[in-house]
Amino acid sequence: MDEHIRRLWRHRGTTLPTPRRGPRQQLDLDEILNAAIALADASGLEAVSTRAVAARFDKTAMALYAYVGTKENLLTLMQDQASALTDFPPGEGLEESLRAWATALFEVHLAHPWLTERPWSQASQGPNEQDWLESLLGILARFSVSAAAQAPAVTMLYATVRATAQTAAAYRRLSPEDTAAWLERATAVPDFAARYPLSTGLTPVTSHWGDAPYAGLVSAVGLLAAGLAGQANQ
Repeated sequence: MDEHIRRLWRHRGTTLPTPRRGPRQQLDLDEILNAAIALADASGLEAVSTRAVAARFDKTAMALYAYVGTKENLLTLMQDQASALTDFPPGEGLEESLRAWATALFEVHLAHPWLTERPWSQASQGPNEQDWLESLLGILARFSVSAAAQAPAVTMLYATVRATAQTAAAYRRLSPEDTAAWLERATAVPDFAARYPLSTGLTPVTSHWGDAPYAGLVSAVGLLAAGLAGQANQ
């Protein structure tokens, strides 16, 4: 089995690769990944390098290679480690269950906003990410969502969670000065409302703009659940 796959699945039955020569490994892979995740959480994904992570353990980037492999392998291992499935209430109905799942994943992405910088084409193929999908499909199956509707529902939910969490994280980074500048630009065109009456007349999902991403997620889940329920009743 590939060494990287063995690292990804180390807590699910595989054994970590060991060097064929040289000194025995002195670091713990989970500790390395947690340090890398903390660095990404604090300073963004661009701050993560094998050199920066290794420095936290007084090691060289070359020494870290024996534990994680390449930088891309490091990022993939971080991605799966940060995506560990969290507990959430099962819910009595489809909407409640989907909302609980989506909220839990939203919180994970909000805690680690750099996860949205990793495109779907770079899915980790690790157990933690797979747990989320299996959990979602279990909900859809429990409420008899048709096989044909499950894949579109999965795409819609993942895309909405990622987009709203990314926006919520960006809102959290706004300073009072950033907010004031945004509001100033928003009112700079005097006839803006006349030009775009439908856009400016849109009913907000919540009274405070900072809460809009999550409120939008909840509303979207409700619309999707209603559509899935309607399809099941046809």
